[in-house]
Amino acid sequence: MPVSALREGFSYMGTRVSLGSFYSGIFRPKEMVGPAALALVTAAPKVNRPAPYEDEFDEETGRFTYRFRDPQNDSLAAARAAEADNRALLAAHELAVPLIYFRGIAPGQYAVVAPVFVMSVDQEKRLVEMEAGLPVADMTPAGLVSEEELRRYATREAVFRLHQHRFRTAVMRAYATRCAVCSLREAALLQAAHIVEDANPRGGATVINGIALCAIHHLAYDRNLMGIDPSGVVHIARRLLDESDGPMLSNGLQGFHGAPILQPRRADERPDPVRLESRFSDFTAAA
Repeated sequence: MPVSALREGFSYMGTRVSLGSFYSGIFRPKEMVGPAALALVTAAPKVNRPAPYEDEFDEETGRFTYRFRDPQNDSLAAARAAEADNRALLAAHELAVPLIYFRGIAPGQYAVVAPVFVMSVDQEKRLVEMEAGLPVADMTPAGLVSEEELRRYATREAVFRLHQHRFRTAVMRAYATRCAVCSLREAALLQAAHIVEDANPRGGATVINGIALCAIHHLAYDRNLMGIDPSGVVHIARRLLDESDGPMLSNGLQGFHGAPILQPRRADERPDPVRLESRFSDFTAAA
């Protein structure tokens, strides 16, 4: 969701309630009666710079981790503001109340994970561990009632969606929001295609394992009807080259046989030749 939409907040009993400034990591609106926070924010990492927070997903525990807020400067007011925010985070754990987690995936864009619950607090490391709850079962006055295995599954699904959001954003930026094969610029028809699938050890949601493709070329790529060799040249399956089936086939697929794909300007964002070669071997085997 764009931050412009999130900054509108929401209406409750005729009153507009803010979701935060999206600069501060822990937010409790003044309209709330209880001491717990309402929302947490992890800002999006900037291009070629590390993430501004160390909030991540712990593979060992299967939970999100979220760090306490540190004062923004050495003033007493900043220390008090940070302390108040951290108290609100700890209160969410003590009361077992749901939170909204806004995870930055690109400048001005946030993925929303809700509800999340603080499951444990590590005072020494100054962080909490969180799990995704179930949107219906865990949002009643009875509180957190779902089974642990269901929450772990929901958390991993949320992590997967976050990775895919970031992957698409990074790939679309690298390819200037255009199909690498046909140059189509309609964002609604563009997809971030994996060169090597996630399940493969060399897969993963990294920009060098992705190519921006329109829906038809993505489907053709996934079905091994179109291949891209390590040098970035498009190949169309022989059986399609031999067919005659109207302008979509001739112009949309056959016409690109032997053409080079459009590549990102940045060398470190271009498709990995090793991954391309691995995937191209699947295409040639299927052909």
